[in-house]
Amino acid sequence: MKRIVLLCAVLIFSFAYKADAQLKRQIVKRTVITSPDKKIIAEVLLNSNKQLIYNILYAGKKVMENSALGIVREDANFSTGMQWLSASEQSSVKDSYKMLTAKKSYIKYLANKKTITVNNSNGDAMQVVFQVSNDGVAFRYVFPQISSAIKKITTEATTFHFLNGTKAWLQPKTEAQSGWEHSNPSYEAHYMMDIKTGTPSPGKNGWVYPAMFKYDNVWMLITEAALGRTYCGTSLQQFSDNNEYKTNFPQEPEKFTNAILFPESTLPWQTPWRIIALGSLKTISESTLGTDLALPAVKMDSSFIKPGRASWSWIMSKDNFIIYEEQKKYIDYAADMHWEYCLIDADWDRKIGYEKIKELADYAAKKNVGILLWYNSAGDWNTVKYTPKDKMLTHESRMKEFAILQQLGIKGIKTDFFSGDGQSMINYYQDILEDAAQYHLLVNFHGATLPRGWQRTYPNLMTTEAVYGYEMITFNQKDADVAPAHMVMSAFARNAFDPMDFTPVSLYKIPKINRKTSIAFEMATAVIFLSGIQHFVEGPEGMAKMPGAVKNYMQNIPAFWDEVKFIDGYPGKFYAVARRAGKKWYVAGVNADSIQQNIVIDKLPFIVPFKTGTLFSSNEKYEINISKETVYGKQSKTIVIKPNDGFVIVFE
Repeated sequence: MKRIVLLCAVLIFSFAYKADAQLKRQIVKRTVITSPDKKIIAEVLLNSNKQLIYNILYAGKKVMENSALGIVREDANFSTGMQWLSASEQSSVKDSYKMLTAKKSYIKYLANKKTITVNNSNGDAMQVVFQVSNDGVAFRYVFPQISSAIKKITTEATTFHFLNGTKAWLQPKTEAQSGWEHSNPSYEAHYMMDIKTGTPSPGKNGWVYPAMFKYDNVWMLITEAALGRTYCGTSLQQFSDNNEYKTNFPQEPEKFTNAILFPESTLPWQTPWRIIALGSLKTISESTLGTDLALPAVKMDSSFIKPGRASWSWIMSKDNFIIYEEQKKYIDYAADMHWEYCLIDADWDRKIGYEKIKELADYAAKKNVGILLWYNSAGDWNTVKYTPKDKMLTHESRMKEFAILQQLGIKGIKTDFFSGDGQSMINYYQDILEDAAQYHLLVNFHGATLPRGWQRTYPNLMTTEAVYGYEMITFNQKDADVAPAHMVMSAFARNAFDPMDFTPVSLYKIPKINRKTSIAFEMATAVIFLSGIQHFVEGPEGMAKMPGAVKNYMQNIPAFWDEVKFIDGYPGKFYAVARRAGKKWYVAGVNADSIQQNIVIDKLPFIVPFKTGTLFSSNEKYEINISKETVYGKQSKTIVIKPNDGFVIVFE
């Protein structure tokens, strides 16, 4: 028996050795890029099949292997038959910038960079630029030639090949032209959580970004940035055989009327960055890679760009109350809450009218409240009847409408129901942003794509929906039942890099819905969720039912943040974070799990030697409880959160 075991061991070792030796023989060229702290390594290889591939290692262990690189154009194939020309020396890349719609107000970026240059079988050159920072890997393709001829990309060969045992947290991308009034895809679906890699998406349109993965103890979050005007938005394909996720291009209807779908451009040409944030959950939750690699801010007068909080009648009273008196009431409510804005939603042009909107805007201005107005993106991609419609479709019609809004004293617009990720639709978003900036208008996109760092490039982009938000909870009980886990998941993935207009915080009652979360849970989401303008669910009637301390908390919740410290969490289960605004720190946590969570607060920089704050939590009946809590710098403090409960501590 021992001889049989020994023989098996020798055979296994022999096969493994031969396989490894064969793999090594397949490698023709190789270069590596390391992160500044040397924990992350990106390995770029040309194999004997003349294909460019990459591996990613974290702390010496592979987390992604034999992932493909390449582009296929109509006129040239850069995915096979490649010849390695050169790999540059590793160099350092540094950047710093300020933002009002991110998890930090002042952001620094440091990475190491290499450019790999290859030729295809026709001698055409392509470069692959890799940048590796302490929180992830990014790469993009560059065609350095100069040509006025339009080049068209038919396929991007990039893949993300995970190891066996990797788990995934992914949101299906809905089918184009499906859903209510043909308004999909709008990045509005629940995440499928903790599934095996290789699990197919329920629909042909694949999976959206950000896409989250976990191998062993290493977390990875995939997204893209620097989506300019010469590319489409991408996603991950429906099928991922052998744990390999391929790049997905948009479906045919995902474009502006009779316009471009897939990427096309003259040369030189560079693609958006493919981003893989990786490390611990703390690393990913504090990462800013999605804006670090975005295009820098365009030049604009930034004096009008002011983050804020907003009242919003539609979320509770819906279509029938977009009327003058109701909106006046919500302006008064915003003023009473010290909030900066009041959003007037769909059909305001028919139910209130421009003349009366002017009256409301003037009335609001006297109370230091700015008015935001809703618009339908229109076009042939949706059949939504809400108006104003067709005002956004052309540069001329936008400029005419925006001039009117400026005269009315309007501060911003919410544009809804876009058609997806085709290159022409991506340009449509940016056209609106550029034209709006000329008239000092803030922008909020709904029924829309993921912004992919646009909030850095266009500072007047305050927020974007691209999430199955709170309005869905108000529509049906089924969504309310799974809302706690969905909110936690959205904080980890959807809101990781881009502002998210989830429209949180219901404190009292939702008509015909049994809300599953406590008041303390809801209050915590005002800290956990990031949005340049936070539109709150709760209305004046519900707020009047709250204790004075809760109202005071909502009156003073910051409009933007200066610093972030992730505390603890797990996707879909619980989330705890500390955020600083000026000299005030907010520590917030929510629990969507079926068991209690013990959140340990320690090593926070502002607790020296101790700090006393106001704690909002729940009693055994899930009623709001308000108390003083002292936390000592040299002692850990444990906060116990019951299922579907939360807490906030405010340290002045």
